[in-house]
Amino acid sequence: MNEAATRSVIVEREIPFPPEKIWRALTQPHLIEEWLMKNSFKPVVDHRFNLSAEWGGVDCQVRTVEPNRTLSYSWDTKDLESVVTWTLTPTGRGTRLRMEQVGFRTDQEPYYRGATVGWKRNFTALEQLLSRID
Repeated sequence: MNEAATRSVIVEREIPFPPEKIWRALTQPHLIEEWLMKNSFKPVVDHRFNLSAEWGGVDCQVRTVEPNRTLSYSWDTKDLESVVTWTLTPTGRGTRLRMEQVGFRTDQEPYYRGATVGWKRNFTALEQLLSRID
């Protein structure tokens, strides 16, 4: 992947929950399914997993696991090869949660637009989940 010729989608929000609670929602398969997609995720570096939805699926591999701080995984579907990185930073009122998906080539405008809309929707679903769980 040529980073110089790619774009990123970034969503960042301050969420009024501690990093530990958000981490659970990012790493426990039954919770991931509630805000993102069905999955076979395990928070283990090099673990290969799939995400699936009615529109298709995503092949992934865990790259980084720093509990309550950073999680990253590849996100490959059709001809898109990208990486999703989650960063959790404690704040006085909760956690600043940042998601960056890198690797959108300039000729992949539909993927880029879809991710821009989709990740915002996923963040909303994640926040709703966090307000319901302990």
